[in-house]
Amino acid sequence: MLTVSEALEAILREVDPLAPVSCALGDSLGLTLAAQVRSDLDSPPFDKALMDGYAIRSADIRSAGTELLIVDEVTAGRVPSRAVESGQATRIMTGAPIPDGVDAVVKVEDTETVGTDRVRILAAETHPEQNLIRRGTSMRSGEVVLEAGRTLRAQELAALAEMGCAQVSVRQRPTMAVLATGDELVPVSETPGPGQIRNSNETMLAAQIEHAGGQAVPLGIARDEREHLRQWIQVGLQHDVLLLSGGVSAGKLDLVPSELERAGVEQIFHKVRVKPGKPVWFGVLRRKSDSKNGLDGGRNSCLVFGLPGNPVSSMVCFELFVRTAIRRLSGHQDAKPQTISARLAHPHVHNDDRETYFPAAFEWSAEGPAVTLMKWHGSSDLQSTRHANAMAVFPAEPVEYSGGDFVDVILW
Repeated sequence: MLTVSEALEAILREVDPLAPVSCALGDSLGLTLAAQVRSDLDSPPFDKALMDGYAIRSADIRSAGTELLIVDEVTAGRVPSRAVESGQATRIMTGAPIPDGVDAVVKVEDTETVGTDRVRILAAETHPEQNLIRRGTSMRSGEVVLEAGRTLRAQELAALAEMGCAQVSVRQRPTMAVLATGDELVPVSETPGPGQIRNSNETMLAAQIEHAGGQAVPLGIARDEREHLRQWIQVGLQHDVLLLSGGVSAGKLDLVPSELERAGVEQIFHKVRVKPGKPVWFGVLRRKSDSKNGLDGGRNSCLVFGLPGNPVSSMVCFELFVRTAIRRLSGHQDAKPQTISARLAHPHVHNDDRETYFPAAFEWSAEGPAVTLMKWHGSSDLQSTRHANAMAVFPAEPVEYSGGDFVDVILW
């Protein structure tokens, strides 16, 4: 049986980033940049004022009350008509280009006008480079703006817009089919009968997919009957990733592994030394795309995850294993789960030979990052996760923790 670390390495060996596509900048929020972007200009593209006020020569100001002749006015979007010489000033607005000869801007609050063409500087002195920014301070032409693998947020989009990138090369969102299995399941809109439960895993996994950057394709419920399951597996295999929930353990009706084998999916691993989620299954359908006939949409493989049916097991396995695959598909080099160290808010006795991922509430306290474990009653206890925003990681060995001890935490 693999450890969590070994399972993550096995996944990463099987996953390549999706092919890049060209995307309009306005549609790229949340996607991952596929190619490095360099600046095509200096930023800012000219020396400019950072305040409304007067552009001056700092050496002219020897004492409070110095008066200067106003020779020009420059607003944003216009350019100076003349240089500033000793004893002169140009009225200037925020963002406007600095005239030649100027090395400082005095903000308007530190001045007062004298008549129609003179300004009195109320400050006793000014400093060179005061309230202005020089051309290329933020970025030089040819400099790397963003590296490939960067997730595009509002600030990255703004930086690309400044560089004139109306189109960007990004990794497309992986399409991810979600298929819940089990005769006990009914749609969330129905009232469960005796022995039945609502299909909450589909809603949960679809939300996790969207939050992780994938495109969820819910397929509904496959019954514990081979022909029905087989048909829906074939539908799901047309996507980049197929997630099956339930049917992967060792029970009489756990048909998923054998039906995946029948469909040509190569098993990479089955069962991981993890709690919750031990029965998790991972495999790959390898195929040749037929671009001429448009078969498979150009996809050369489909990643398949068989997740345990218990909801917390399914949730944890998604965060550990499926999210790692999504990040690699999206072009991230650091695809594995990232941990943060936090103080445990209370004592805890861990007594298990499996690495355990415990639903927890993470917060920044006055003493730094802190984590509180939820009252968790096992892998079927979905309600325990309602107030959780993280999972605390405990090793595959018995350990007794005191309040204040540090543990690793993975944020949800």
